[in-house]
Amino acid sequence: MRDTKRLIFLSLLVAIGLGLGLIESMMPLPFIAPGAKLGLSNMVILITMVVFGGKDAFVVGILKSLVLTLVTGGVTSLFYSLAGSILSCITMYVIYRYFSNIFSLIGVSIFGAMAHNFAQVLVACLMMNNYRIFSYLPILQLTSLFTGYFVGLTSRFAVKNLKESFSKISPSHYDELGDKYE
Repeated sequence: MRDTKRLIFLSLLVAIGLGLGLIESMMPLPFIAPGAKLGLSNMVILITMVVFGGKDAFVVGILKSLVLTLVTGGVTSLFYSLAGSILSCITMYVIYRYFSNIFSLIGVSIFGAMAHNFAQVLVACLMMNNYRIFSYLPILQLTSLFTGYFVGLTSRFAVKNLKESFSKISPSHYDELGDKYE
């Protein structure tokens, strides 16, 4: 029964991530960095990491990228999305797991946003065979400080408010977490 509830919650998180990704893809950001996004769907990955663990966050991130590609039909965006999601998940997991005594969930989110942008610029560089694209990275990294802060702050709020519900599904993970992100 516990595994069924867990799978249902993880499926809902993928669906929420998909919905946020779709909303975000329709929002034009009048900003100096073309293509920059808020990273709203990354909240779902961060919440999944805190509540269910790194492996589940990785699976949610991959599924979100795949399903978003199927819904939007942007096949080339799959490479950008998967690369960003994979590197972001790995980075956030390492920071969360080994450096959470130094960085809050906001810091974890900022590192994830920076890794996501780096991965996407790297994919663009490889696809276009043009290393000058890396000159765009400092602007994106500056943007990721603000978007990562917003995503981390929102995720911290969500984790705090959902802790009781999810602890019934994954209590062992919350025993490790304690009140770290309240």
